[in-house]
Amino acid sequence: MTLARSEQSAQRFYSLSAQIRQERNAYYRALENAQKGTLDITAYLEWFLNSLSRAFDGLEGMVTNVLKKAHFWQSCINLSFNDRQKIILNKLLEGFEGKLTSSKWAKLTRCSQDTALRDIQDLVERNVLKKELSGGRSTSYRLIERGEPTTLKFRTTDAFLR
Repeated sequence: MTLARSEQSAQRFYSLSAQIRQERNAYYRALENAQKGTLDITAYLEWFLNSLSRAFDGLEGMVTNVLKKAHFWQSCINLSFNDRQKIILNKLLEGFEGKLTSSKWAKLTRCSQDTALRDIQDLVERNVLKKELSGGRSTSYRLIERGEPTTLKFRTTDAFLR
C-alpha cells in the first residue's frame, strides 16, 4: 500500500496482485514463514521485492506486445479487413500457438473452408500473411512481421488510396 501511495497516481501499469496470484503457493509460504519465525522479515521482503521485480518484467513484455500490435495496425491503416480477418490477425498478434492453417482459420471464425481460404489468400496477396514453405494439406501461414522487407499491397477493389 505504501508503495502504491508513493507513486501518487491512480494508474498502475504493472499488477503486483496478478504476480502474487501466479505465485500463490510461494506467497503463502513466505507469509507463513514471516508469521511463524522471529521478528526478522528480511526473507519476506526479499521475496516481495523479487516478486515486484518479476511484475515489472512482465510489464515490459506486455508493453512490447502492445506497441508491436499498435505498430502493425498503424502500418495497415489504409487496408480494409473483414471481421474474420481482424479476429485472426489479432490472435496472431497476441501470440497464436501452433501453425495457422485454413482449417484452423475456418474453425476459429466459424466459416467454411472455402471462405477461410479466400480470406487467407487475400491477406497473402496483400503481403499481410506469408505462406510457409510446407505445402499440401499442411500448408500454413504466418504474419509478416514489422521489419520484414515488403510493402503492403491494396486490393483493386479498395476504393481509397490506391
